[in-house]
Amino acid sequence: MILTTEKESHYDNLEDMPVAELLRHINDEDKTVPLAVEKALPQIEALVKAVATCMKEGGRLFYIGAGTSGRLGIVDASECPPTYGVPFDMVIGLIAGGDGAIRKAVEFAEDDMEQAWKDMEAFGVNQKDVVVGIAASGSTPYVIGGLRQARAAGLVTGCIVCNNGSKVAKEAEYPVEVVTGPEFVTGSTRMKAGSAQKMVLNMLSTSVMIQLGRVKGNSMVDMQLTNHKLVDRGTRMVMSATGLDAEKAAILLQQHGSVRKAVDTYLAVR
Repeated sequence: MILTTEKESHYDNLEDMPVAELLRHINDEDKTVPLAVEKALPQIEALVKAVATCMKEGGRLFYIGAGTSGRLGIVDASECPPTYGVPFDMVIGLIAGGDGAIRKAVEFAEDDMEQAWKDMEAFGVNQKDVVVGIAASGSTPYVIGGLRQARAAGLVTGCIVCNNGSKVAKEAEYPVEVVTGPEFVTGSTRMKAGSAQKMVLNMLSTSVMIQLGRVKGNSMVDMQLTNHKLVDRGTRMVMSATGLDAEKAAILLQQHGSVRKAVDTYLAVR
């Protein structure tokens, strides 16, 4: 049986299409992605709750994947510390072939059923942790093997795939199956499938961080102040929460190093 993600594109003779037509058709296909994600919301909800429960008990979140899927997991993991002020080893993205595969494909790395668990063991993985496998096809051996061994070791497991009834989904307690259909360029799952995976990862990490208390109101009160843009944003947050003018808010933020600490300190002494 041909996987949905590998089915023939709805379009042909792409090399003969004018650029405007190429872009219009790609955009038409992209419009279907949010609808596919919407159908998987109950599955995403279940995964979010499971991950949040583990992390509230001191567990970490591991993403495992290969190629585009692995890179998307690494992007999501790497953005959690600056956005939410969590430790760098709280959300960990692992890719088949190691960090070198982030920039350059490593041949046959995804075909190793044992390597994902070895990669996690290097971080001292334990039963408090949760593992989410990311694989558009749902057939990546690196992900299948990692989930299988994680589950055997008593860890909570989930996945994000873009085909129904996949081998990866069968290894996960909390599968998320977002069926995006054939790609504009046949089999190029970095397109619609990649967009769907990115959307689900956004939902997952954002919702989990909110559950962990890393957002107040609608603000990233624990974000790291690593550039002028973020300092300016933090200053505005302090101004909004305290009623201080920009100069005093900036001084308070500089003194305490985070929006949360600045606001809490100010309100505590009022």
